Amino acid sequence: MASELPVLRQRYQLERRLSKRSGRHTYLARDLLTSEPVVIKLLLFGPDFNWDNLKLFEREAQVLQTLSHPAIPRYRDCFEIALKGGRGLALVQSYIEAPSLQEWMERGRRFAEPEVRDLAQKLLRILIYLHELHPPVIHRALKPSNILLAADGQVYLVDFGSVQAAAPREQGSYTVVGSYGYMPLEQFGGRTVPASDLYSLGATLIHLLTGQHPADLPQEGARIVFEQAVHLSPPFRDWLRWMTEPLAADRPASARQALEALEHLDRRPALIPSDAAAVPPRQPAGSRIQLHKSEQTFQVVIPARKTGVLVLLLSAIVWNSVIVSTFSTSTITWVVPAPFPENLVVGLFTLPFWRVGLGMVGGILYGLFGKVHLRIDTKYIRLAHEVFGLRFRNVPPSRRWDIDRLELIPRHTRQDSDGNWVEVSPQLNIWAGIRKYELRDLQEPELEWLAAELSRWLKIPVERQKV
Repeated sequence: MASELPVLRQRYQLERRLSKRSGRHTYLARDLLTSEPVVIKLLLFGPDFNWDNLKLFEREAQVLQTLSHPAIPRYRDCFEIALKGGRGLALVQSYIEAPSLQEWMERGRRFAEPEVRDLAQKLLRILIYLHELHPPVIHRALKPSNILLAADGQVYLVDFGSVQAAAPREQGSYTVVGSYGYMPLEQFGGRTVPASDLYSLGATLIHLLTGQHPADLPQEGARIVFEQAVHLSPPFRDWLRWMTEPLAADRPASARQALEALEHLDRRPALIPSDAAAVPPRQPAGSRIQLHKSEQTFQVVIPARKTGVLVLLLSAIVWNSVIVSTFSTSTITWVVPAPFPENLVVGLFTLPFWRVGLGMVGGILYGLFGKVHLRIDTKYIRLAHEVFGLRFRNVPPSRRWDIDRLELIPRHTRQDSDGNWVEVSPQLNIWAGIRKYELRDLQEPELEWLAAELSRWLKIPVERQKV
């Protein structure tokens, strides 16, 4: 009963509770001075109070005072309260009478592509306003329950209880908030950027189109796989993939760029990067390459191929037989003392042969136990070969920002200096200025996959050499 609920500050009559969570209550109330409906959020200092809630509550009040947009609730008041249950804070906002997208779906409404495109454009215009403030304002809780859709088609963005007035990009935010299924990877790590809202918007649109919560859809490499659950035009499908890229750096650079691409999908689909529009190739079955990537690092471990080990082993046995049979007298010379000059000359003469033999042994060990390590981080690119934890044939590191070319060379044949035709194995070259980092001794499907992954991570196109 409304009469049983208190009047706050002798002005706001609480009428009914809209939601409750962790010491935070939201009420529909009436402003007795203006007779207008308002929304009042209460934070109570009770048993379930925590300081993170206070920080978010105060931030919401501060940010709302700076916002002025017809699709965002207006700040009305903020004050301390004293109730029977204890003390607390109250935040008063304008009330928007419209169901949320979540409520529409629960009523059985389904959304087709044209309507979802229209919703996306309207929401992107709200995000443009928020993200282009100084500092940018990141909503961090964009989902169907926080988006209102009126009968006339007007869209509203509400519930700024998780809002972040963004710090400089390199600092980010370290308060983890959001809803599972709508949160991008970086938000799980406590870091939010404007592109985080774009991911949440993309996940929300996927929910509207498929009727399934994003967390219930299959995933591949942290990517939402929605294509089989709904039929979409290829340009809009590609745009949604772009919005929901797992890494923030792979999404649109801004809400404005996302809107521009969306508004021109049918006429200028090339606004979407071709690498984002394509489904990324999977790692070939049977491949033993280990790939670990994040926004900061790209690491590849490639076990050496064992196909040439048998040849090297047989060659080493033959070579050993040649040395023993040819220089058996020199072996006796080392065991039975001989005149000093003869001993020295024979020993020096055999050194190149032992060096070749040891090289074969090294090749066998590398073929059995060796690995190639490639690591690119925010500062450097490094490439090294390893056996038993010992690294050799290290390519000197280069600065990360010097990487300017990816070159994929397919398997081909060429003539050697003697005019004979020889087969050349495929390889992937990473160029940092004049320095080259080579990945070779892999199957072509593996190199294609690695080239695609590197291209997406570095944002550098792959140059395919014609041979």
